[in-house]
Amino acid sequence: MSRLKTIGQVTAAAGGAISCTVLVRRLSSQQSETSSELLCWVILPFLSRIKASRDINTNSRAASPSIAEPHHASSRSLWVVAACLTVASCFQAEIGTIGLLPALTPLLLIAEKQSWCPIRSPRLSDLGQSSSFIWGTAFVASLAVLTAPDRDSLGLILSVVPLACLVLVYIAFTPRSESTPYLPRIDIEEAILTLSNRVVVFLILALSLQMFAFGLSSTGIMSMLLLGFTKAFSWYFMIRMARKSSWSIATTIVTFSMVSTHDFSMLSSDTMALLQVIIAFLLLGQVIYMLPKQDRANSILWIFILVPLVPYLANIAAIRESHSLARVSFGRLRKHPVESLVQQAKTDFKQMLQRESKNYTAAYQEYERRYMMKPPPGFDAWYDFATSNESPIIDEFDVIFDMISPYWKLSGHEVTKAMSDTQNVLDVDLWMCTFVGEDTKFHCSHPSRTFDRNIELMFNTLMVDLSGYLPNVTFLVNHLDEPRILIPPHLLQRRALYDNGDFKVMDLSRQPTWTKVTKFCTSQSHNESTIPEHTVETFGLPFVANRSSTIDVCQHSEYSAMHGLFIKPTSFSLIEGLVPVLSTGSLSTMGDLLIPSPAYIEPGFRYNGAHDVDWDQKRNNLYWAGSTTGGFASDDSWRQYHRQRFVKMGQNLEKQNRYLRENDGVVSSKKSSFLNGRLFDVAFTRIFQCERKFCRDQRAYFKSKSWADKDRALGSRLVFDLDGNGISGRYYKLLASKSTPLKQTLLREWHDDRLVPWVHYVPVSQSLEELPELIFYLTSTEFGRQRAKEIAEQGREWFEHAFRDVDLSIYVYRLLLELARLQDPERRAS
Repeated sequence: MSRLKTIGQVTAAAGGAISCTVLVRRLSSQQSETSSELLCWVILPFLSRIKASRDINTNSRAASPSIAEPHHASSRSLWVVAACLTVASCFQAEIGTIGLLPALTPLLLIAEKQSWCPIRSPRLSDLGQSSSFIWGTAFVASLAVLTAPDRDSLGLILSVVPLACLVLVYIAFTPRSESTPYLPRIDIEEAILTLSNRVVVFLILALSLQMFAFGLSSTGIMSMLLLGFTKAFSWYFMIRMARKSSWSIATTIVTFSMVSTHDFSMLSSDTMALLQVIIAFLLLGQVIYMLPKQDRANSILWIFILVPLVPYLANIAAIRESHSLARVSFGRLRKHPVESLVQQAKTDFKQMLQRESKNYTAAYQEYERRYMMKPPPGFDAWYDFATSNESPIIDEFDVIFDMISPYWKLSGHEVTKAMSDTQNVLDVDLWMCTFVGEDTKFHCSHPSRTFDRNIELMFNTLMVDLSGYLPNVTFLVNHLDEPRILIPPHLLQRRALYDNGDFKVMDLSRQPTWTKVTKFCTSQSHNESTIPEHTVETFGLPFVANRSSTIDVCQHSEYSAMHGLFIKPTSFSLIEGLVPVLSTGSLSTMGDLLIPSPAYIEPGFRYNGAHDVDWDQKRNNLYWAGSTTGGFASDDSWRQYHRQRFVKMGQNLEKQNRYLRENDGVVSSKKSSFLNGRLFDVAFTRIFQCERKFCRDQRAYFKSKSWADKDRALGSRLVFDLDGNGISGRYYKLLASKSTPLKQTLLREWHDDRLVPWVHYVPVSQSLEELPELIFYLTSTEFGRQRAKEIAEQGREWFEHAFRDVDLSIYVYRLLLELARLQDPERRAS
């Protein structure tokens, strides 16, 4: 206490400034930036009239007789400073943190070193003339900029503008002994009332423009008031401090608050977290060193090192505790759910391969046994093509027959007419593709579009060597990402002649779709998996034990508020009727015929081993970067879209996580706010498909990246993949890599029969509740790391055997045989 009584006025003001700037960083949000800044400059004139401020002003002048009395600032100078302050505030409201802010300190020290800008304090005068100190501050500033965890390349470039504005502002606030016509010169305490009026005018204009462009902010009144008052006190203490020192101390304090308030739990590594503490230590040392030498007890400010140190140590302790609790919960005596799921899936996969036919007769008989009909014409040639190319899959094509079977209700002539009538509907967005043996090529046409998204290229690429074996065939291909076909049950329960009224097209774009796509659930039989379902103890977390039931939307009414395709899809043109349409993905309730995505053969989505690294060299974390596709945001429901929920969890923005923990010998799911950010590298790189206000809200809510290399995922051991507007085109690259793919989807694809979860990839539920525990297990436990590496190797090996371009050709070849038989004009309805 006796030490506290000796604290000098400047040190006390510095302590108040540090406290307030740290609190501002804790409370700030982009949505409240402009309004809280406006409140700050309304309050600041009242604080400037406090007697203590006037006393410091008087003492400052008495202590520095060599400095000329400050002239009154010109009106033009005040308008310039007010405009610069507003630019900086608007930048933080729209872009976020000023990435180059740490550079303010060395820039101001350089400015103060010039002959036209002498320093008031003798100590600072010596300091300002010290090139080594300026280089030291520049080095620390560079570290702070380059190691910032929320560093964004575009934001960093754009922050040159607010940085220049703030340099001008603080130079204007710096006392000088002579006037300079080319720089504004302000005594802020004398000009604060007039300056605040000008700042308020600019901020009101900026706030009005923001409200016009984006609507009203959803920021709470109380949080905005608290932030505004805190900002005002921050300015108040900095003014008091700068009167006897330098504004470069103020910028160092602001940089210290920026560095020390990072969320240490979400930094990418222990080294990065420790580096932030070291940078904060150096910045605090600069603050103390720059205080006037005659000011007493300034070493008391070292107490503020606890601001970064306490959360850093708490995070290290939380990580160690999570490891300790996991070792107690699972070990050699008790299996983790992942272990049980992996072992059972391996057995099922082996049995599936053993069932595959070994000769043509067995394949023919297996077809008859499964589907109770003879194979289509050309099946023998298809078998020869498949076996000559060493296809590991001969029988497992149930997905084709399941999709084709509803259309047996129509005759061949009716199938052809249904396709022709549907494509002629205005804006139906379907491509009509044909193959005629004499042409030896596929040709696709659209009533209005010219670019077919490489549909024609895909068929011609995959079928290039089969022109002599393919039958003449015509088919419709979906242009949109979303599935299209919903088959009413009554069309399957009776036989009626097709007419033009047997289908209807509904545009449900940017509308809820759940009711429509599940309207026939009570009349449909649920999906049945070819792999038997097992009972695995998951201790209350939704680990995926049976994929077919997991993606069956009829069994999960909660999905209506979990996926953008159901909440508000960007486009959704639903065709209700018996119309065979080929799509890349389909929901469990829908009847699209599945084909490989053209993206799978495009160079940008192909795997290149030169860009991959061995398992031991990969980062031990989960990686995903992408855009906000998956739904259109025109209200706050974007928070429930599948991609936004995933990034929200990966960045721990709501701190609602679950882990498996033991208590009194019983393992159960426990809630926790803890998430080890070292294990997650998850961010949006593009925010779009939204109205302006809700794009802005998402940019403010999420920690985004401006750009990410398309192969950066291959540097991580775990890679995530999930639906966008439709299926994800990057999935095959991840399967082919040396990383372990984690897959969350509600869409069926053509390859579902040949990919086995927990053998070739790790399935993830729609709720994501098991993901924190799953990632921790696969990255931070001995058994988990072994399983992750094993799945990566199995998936990669299977991809090389069953997902070659020729394997896609084998599938499409068999599908075209079925389509040709379906539309045979001689075939009767059955």
